[in-house]
Amino acid sequence: MECQLSIALTGQKKEKPATDKLGFGVNFTDHMFVMDYTEGKGWHDPQIVPYSPLSLDPAAMVFHYGQAVFEGLKAYRNKEDKVWLFRPDQNFKRMNRSLERLSMPLVDEEFMVDALKKLVATDKEWIPTESGTSLYIRPFVIATEPCFGVRASHTYKLIILLSPVGAYYAGGMEPVKIYVENNYVRAVRGGTGNAKVAGNYAGGLKAQVEAKEKGYEQVLWLDGVENKYIEEVGSMNVFFKVKGEVWTPVLNGSILEGITRDSTIRLLQDWGVPVVEKRISIEDLYTAYNNGELEEAFGTGTAAVISPIGDLNWNGHQMIINGEKTGPLTMKLYETMTGIQYGEIEDKFGWSVAVTE
Repeated sequence: MECQLSIALTGQKKEKPATDKLGFGVNFTDHMFVMDYTEGKGWHDPQIVPYSPLSLDPAAMVFHYGQAVFEGLKAYRNKEDKVWLFRPDQNFKRMNRSLERLSMPLVDEEFMVDALKKLVATDKEWIPTESGTSLYIRPFVIATEPCFGVRASHTYKLIILLSPVGAYYAGGMEPVKIYVENNYVRAVRGGTGNAKVAGNYAGGLKAQVEAKEKGYEQVLWLDGVENKYIEEVGSMNVFFKVKGEVWTPVLNGSILEGITRDSTIRLLQDWGVPVVEKRISIEDLYTAYNNGELEEAFGTGTAAVISPIGDLNWNGHQMIINGEKTGPLTMKLYETMTGIQYGEIEDKFGWSVAVTE
């Protein structure tokens, strides 16, 4: 790969949105990173350029056979105006696993972290400073070759976009209501569930729409074979505190290996909280609930970091968890994780990567 990164700055900067109008993923910064891949040449021409529309052939293979993977992470600015990334090396490691699954070319992880740091530094002024706000980062790779042949593309494009986002819990950290999905499945072992590919998310939209029509924010996914073992909640990994232990579904080939999931497990282990990674049946969870042993539940992911669960509906059986209030361990995890991300708490794990000193 030609690693000489070129930078072309925009001559016309955009007007930045008001902090209370940020939302999530609807505003985009002045610049983006773009790099191309050509079979026989490898990745080449990495550039930071003004944000602009793409020009793609209508026959580009991404539109027809779905070769598309993406990542999601954030940049944070603290009170001293320092900018940090949270474990960006892990995002590009996971991107390579996703690329490999879809027969797409791998990237140089170290180069990509350096390029990302330069992009974030270029648009540093877009990073909001209010509590809970951040700069969302979306790296993605798409197949660009115009061809109807059912095979891997010979050309690709890697792009990184930046989007200032508002505080996820602007109105306070309230537990969400979750519907246990019985009709649809997210993924099966041997499929693409453990890769971050675009099609996984398209396939989950129908269940999410139906759950919202029933008054629930998201769905709890069960396995695609026996329809009994818990896998993920929405697009997040899921955890349950039962009798002082924290249970989470074991990675089985159909569950995405979340970076926030791994960070959560490491924090809990550091605190001496027993963590059990295992197959968790919905029946076992319901039994624990009926026995008064289900103490807390939460999802983990980039957008929310930690999302408390207060209500689970399984076949009409309603499980109200911790009185529909955020549990103490859930809150401690959220405050510690975000404290590390914003540079307000000592990072003894070496997770934070400085963009600006």
